[in-house]
Amino acid sequence: MTAGHPPPDGQIALWNGPAGHAWAELRDMVERMFKPFEDLLVEAVQTRGARQVLDVGCGTGSTTLAVARQLGTQGHCVGVDVSAPMLAVARARAEAEHVAASFIEASAESHAFEPARFDMVISRFGVMFFDDPVQAFANLRRAAKENARLCFIAWRSPSENPFMTTAERAAAPLVPNLPARQPNAPGQFAFEDRGRVQRILEQSGWADIDIQPIEVACTLPEQELARYVTRFGLLGRVLQEVDERTRSHVIETVLAAFKPFVHGDEVRFTAACWRAEARAPAAGSR
Repeated sequence: MTAGHPPPDGQIALWNGPAGHAWAELRDMVERMFKPFEDLLVEAVQTRGARQVLDVGCGTGSTTLAVARQLGTQGHCVGVDVSAPMLAVARARAEAEHVAASFIEASAESHAFEPARFDMVISRFGVMFFDDPVQAFANLRRAAKENARLCFIAWRSPSENPFMTTAERAAAPLVPNLPARQPNAPGQFAFEDRGRVQRILEQSGWADIDIQPIEVACTLPEQELARYVTRFGLLGRVLQEVDERTRSHVIETVLAAFKPFVHGDEVRFTAACWRAEARAPAAGSR
């Protein structure tokens, strides 16, 4: 971590450890899978006519770079993330592709952004990991100009996203130490409760809040499924700690559980998410 960063907490340690390295190494697979969400956010920026854009939890920079390309010389997109491994990929891509985007290694929850700089704040699955989401969104509001727009995409509930929980459900009988998900804790499904998301945005000072369910078709090459299963999520972390025999048994069992999603050489699933939008009101108003 660079000077001025807070001491590593759970999320910072996670995204600078195996999880961050996995996302950095397999970014092509992840970005193809989540391209529909990137397109939604690029379209939102274009529709709003935004020029100064902040991408929260930007990871390896796919959405940041896509927005920056769309803005061209008429604006600028900044990505912020706590993960040094992923940001290294993002910066290298920006340089190689000659895209004028910039990146900040910091937590959006506490980073001292320039006040009232951005006219749009976006995020693709990057806002569910804050320890204090009200503080985080208040900090983002301070970074936003008057009447700036917020648009982010977050997962709905685990029950509505069976693809995302298949691996841990199939592995649970074989891996006793597989950690249970904690409701509302920082993580993939922290924003599953629409009412909670509404309250977080209200309490952090955002106005004109609109949270709508969306269902998005996603695909993954079947040949990539094993890498997806063994590198990401709760199971990806636990598999690093088991013996080879157990690992092989778990992988075989889990891959069999994904068969309903496999169609020929392609894996298909529907991502059930929230698309949340809001406005940064003028000082002293709502």
